[in-house]
Amino acid sequence: MAALLEVEDLKKHFPVNQGVLLSRLGKTVKAVDGVTFSVDEGETLGLVGESGCGKSTTGRCINRLLEATEGKVHFEGQDVRKLHRKELKAYRRDVQFIFQDPYASLNPRMTFGEIMSEPLVIHGVGTRRERQDRCKEMLEIVGLNPEHINRYPHEFSGGQRQRVGIARAIMLRPKMIICDEPVSALDVSIQAQIINLLEELQEEFGLTYLFIAHDLAVIRHICDRVAVMYLGKIVELGGWKEVYNSPSHPYTQSLLSAVPVPDPEKQRRRARIILKGDVPNPVDPPTGCRFHTRCPIAQFPLCAEEEPPLREMAIGHQAACHFAKPFPIPESKMGGEVPFDSQPG
Repeated sequence: MAALLEVEDLKKHFPVNQGVLLSRLGKTVKAVDGVTFSVDEGETLGLVGESGCGKSTTGRCINRLLEATEGKVHFEGQDVRKLHRKELKAYRRDVQFIFQDPYASLNPRMTFGEIMSEPLVIHGVGTRRERQDRCKEMLEIVGLNPEHINRYPHEFSGGQRQRVGIARAIMLRPKMIICDEPVSALDVSIQAQIINLLEELQEEFGLTYLFIAHDLAVIRHICDRVAVMYLGKIVELGGWKEVYNSPSHPYTQSLLSAVPVPDPEKQRRRARIILKGDVPNPVDPPTGCRFHTRCPIAQFPLCAEEEPPLREMAIGHQAACHFAKPFPIPESKMGGEVPFDSQPG
């Protein structure tokens, strides 16, 4: 089966404008530096990593909110980077975006009805009455009262505002939604409701998700596959069970060892992998493997000179490390099932 979205060697470099010396030297921030992955129809791919690794920038380049520096993005066989005007408008109808901050992404001077109907107006869908009826229907689908159509964003909580953001994203019946940390600004109990809502919408409308997050528990619950990013590159990619229970890259192993366990006794007995040093400057990333300056198994000069490619550790499981080995983590160490049991209301 052909992939719905294919990303190949995607790069996004931002020129440094601050500082006379750096700007004269033509320095750039390598936010995304050679990312390759694909997303199948109906799948949820999780993009995970610490702040500043390039997750959100990758999502914005895919949707052309930011123009990529290099690389290829293909959606249903179309070269997204070559689309113009009407073609780009049609593409954005099929690929929608859910933003991280549910308040900043909504116009405070517009009612919920105006916010949700705006995509329909832009794409010339329906009459005014039909658009209003669609808005009421969507409010009900995402768990809000249709009577709220004339309310403003400041009158509701963060979770309710994010439901409106989700409703706006599905108004045009897209094929794919890029979820840019859609629950990170919400309380844990509300996160559970929003995650369950996204899963229900995926089943009902046949949606495909690129789910960007830094919360490993959320990624584990909703995603079919996981891509782990570090300093602008993907270091591990595979099914969530393989990545979580048998992580191959040292960076993934350190991330998973930091996941807290609700049992205090088990938490005390756990072996933590604590990385030394800070994340390198993306203006001047390390040569060779970008993780070698903090890696506990790095060997010199190989790791400092030669960049490791993504290689198969098992069927469908890749890691970018010269010395990568599977590292089983017992199910109990992951704290059992993720507690996302609340029903959306």
